[in-house]
Amino acid sequence: MIQFFSENDFILSEEIDYEKWISHIIASEGFSEGEISYIFCDDDYLLKLNKDYLDHDTLTDIITFNYNMGKQINSDIYISTERLAENAKDFNVSFDDELRRVMSHGVLHLCGFNDKTPQEEALMRKKENEKMKMFHVEQ
Repeated sequence: MIQFFSENDFILSEEIDYEKWISHIIASEGFSEGEISYIFCDDDYLLKLNKDYLDHDTLTDIITFNYNMGKQINSDIYISTERLAENAKDFNVSFDDELRRVMSHGVLHLCGFNDKTPQEEALMRKKENEKMKMFHVEQ
């Protein structure tokens, strides 16, 4: 089950479309869907999580807590909508495109993809682009 929550004033429109899309991403990587919560928040909220749980004192757009059980995806995924807006502006893309990129990024981490090395990062970007295109297929 995929659920969406907000700790700020952000409201995800088309929740059903996003839910179907995330489910499709998970299945396309050979995993099954468990309990997944997307929590939208502001920079301060995510920074506190970053400090408290990861010992990082930096702003970020997403933190993914992995509670997978084998091939079943279970997670709390926190996304800063403030970072999304800034990144969208910096990368000259729409907020919705940046939102989909970050949402897929979190799921891809849960499916075993990383982005620590240049090679891993290149594969992650390729997978993000592939998964973003799937959103339109689901509509």
